[in-house]
Amino acid sequence: MKIARIMCALLLVGASAFAFAHAKLLKSDPVEGSTVKAAPTRFVLTFGEPAKLTTLTLQKDAEPAKKIGPLPTDASAEISVPAPKLEPGKYVLAWRAVGDDSHVVPGKLTFTVGATPATTHAPGSTSP
Repeated sequence: MKIARIMCALLLVGASAFAFAHAKLLKSDPVEGSTVKAAPTRFVLTFGEPAKLTTLTLQKDAEPAKKIGPLPTDASAEISVPAPKLEPGKYVLAWRAVGDDSHVVPGKLTFTVGATPATTHAPGSTSP
């Protein structure tokens, strides 16, 4: 009886660890919160397990979000999607991915293309 309890406990611990193994984002290019001088030509998302993107949108400043595509059709731990031509500004890249465990995982990251507002000077002004 004692062995049965131990086996049940081990099974529950193992099952709970598996339940939390979702497609977690490990790294991205561009990096979350980064400022890049040149606009990226691709968006690269690296997950902890193979995932399939179901939605990818890009929003610049206060403009409406626009869908990015086409998206890869196969699941992969590293997903690369061509970026549209980007003008200077602040962007939010948002996605929904489905992992091998069939859970939908949403996510987003922000990045800025061009100079940060703190380093931008108005025409005719002088630098400190």
